[in-house]
Parts: sequence; C-alpha cells; structure tokens
Amino acid sequence: MTSEAQAQHRSTPTLAQVVDAADSLWPFRLQEDWDASGLITGRPDQPVRRVLVAVDPVAPVIAEALQRQADLVITHHPLLLRGATSVAADGFKGQVIHDLIENRCALLACHTNADSARRGVSDALIAATGVNPDDAVPLVPDDTYPNAGLGRVGALPRSVSLRELAQRLTTNLPGTAQGLRIAGDPDRMITTVAVCGGAGDSLFDRVRATGADVYITADLRHHLASEAREHALGPGGDGTPALIDAAHAASEALWLPWGAEDLQRALAARGFDVEISVSDVRTDPWDFRVASPNSDPTPHHITGESS
Repeated sequence: MTSEAQAQHRSTPTLAQVVDAADSLWPFRLQEDWDASGLITGRPDQPVRRVLVAVDPVAPVIAEALQRQADLVITHHPLLLRGATSVAADGFKGQVIHDLIENRCALLACHTNADSARRGVSDALIAATGVNPDDAVPLVPDDTYPNAGLGRVGALPRSVSLRELAQRLTTNLPGTAQGLRIAGDPDRMITTVAVCGGAGDSLFDRVRATGADVYITADLRHHLASEAREHALGPGGDGTPALIDAAHAASEALWLPWGAEDLQRALAARGFDVEISVSDVRTDPWDFRVASPNSDPTPHHITGESS
C-alpha cells in the first residue's frame, strides 16, 4: 500500500488513544510526586481530529484552540496544579474549564513527565546550546526509564565563551521581556553545559557534582543564586558553574514543536490521522522591561573575590 493510500485509510482516534500515545512518548509515571500531569477535561471516547500544543492553559490559548476548532489542547503546565474548591466560571480557571467543556475540547497536561522524557523539555533546551541531546545525560536520572530524568548535562562540540553561548541562546529561545540574566565572566570558556527547563534552582548540588561550566535554567531566586555564586567563587572554587537565567516559559517552549512532531508521528504509526499545531500565543506573563540607568554593566565576582 502506498503512503497516499495509507493516509486515506487512517482513522480518527479517540481521546483515550491520543492520551495513550502521549504516554508512550512522555510516560506519566515519570512525573514528580507533587505534579498534576494527565487528562484534565474530556471524555475518553470523544474523537480527536485537531490538537493544539502550548506551554500554558491560559484564556488566550483556549480561545485560539476554539478558533482552530481543536478537539484537544495539550499544555506543558497543568491548569489545576494545586487544590481547588471551585471551578465556577467567575474565576479564570473555572472559565477555562467551562469554555473547554462547553465546546467539547479536552485538556491534557504533560508537565514534569515531559521534562524528564527523552526528546522532552530538557533535551530541547540543551540542543539550543549546541550540545547533541543524544550525548547528554540526566542531572537526576530516573530509576526505571533509561536515560530519562530531570535536567541534562553534556559537552559542546567546540568550547565557546560564556558571552557567545548566551548570544546563541538569545537567538534560539523565544523572545521575552526578561531576555537572559547571566552571572559569570563573559570571556570564560564553556565546554560542559547543564540545563533544566523551568525552575531549576533546587538542582545546584547536582550541577556542581557534574563539574559543568554553566547552568542554564529559569526562575533563579536571589538567595539560592547568590549562594551558588559564593560557593563557586569561595575557597577552592574556580568560578563554576556560571549561571544563565532564562524566562520560565521560554526555557520550555522549545519543546513544543518537538512534541507536536513526535505525537503526530506516533499517532500516524498507529494508523491515525490528526492535525497537530503549535500555539501562536506568547504566554510569558511579562510585557516589557525598563533597564536601570544606574546599572553597572561590569560583571561582579569574576576574580574570585567576595564583595
């Protein structure tokens, strides 16, 4: 049978079948204990012809999905990560749920399971640095799935300065008001890169244990970032790791086209025909930035001396 004939014989999957395909790519068993990945709305037997993939289940994304007549929205972040006592439509989360249900559109979250899975968020982020994700290993390996786990660390094919690596990331990441915040000597040469999409300052000990020259993540809190730099520049320290702090949504958005492509391929292999697209909505919450006129552009602590 030709590929054209195969395409004509493909059928429409049910929501349960799409969720099963997603589980084969980003196993839900990989999610962290505190996470809420999985199906949020939708009947398992409803047909799925169109899917929209996005970072956040915010109102503009849902509006885009309904405009595209999507049957399913797959977001990285869960809508109901913490306990809720009401989903009444007078709140923004309740409104989202009502809009989805009333328009027979399902919602599926693939959060930390997609962070840890191969070809997930971590692999997409480290690929943006120039590291081959196939050669990277998890910062926190999973006990069950080979080569899966939170974060990644790997070597660049050619060492670059911290400044050049930051410029490369600025080009590859989606544009945001924040841009990148960087701590470290801009001329320091970088060979080994560690990454964690989203908020990753809980993994500093893991990063230090790898000897990575730089750690790229998002949502770095002041005290933890300060302590990490003091540790790097204190007695016996060599200044590593340098830090690159990206916008949270930007650090995860690189995975969306990968996820859409992989899910399309997985469903096609099962004989299903589904239209999958990536959302056009920028869900980063910040709109603009005003640089401080009194900021000192000279990097601090690049000599190992505390101030």
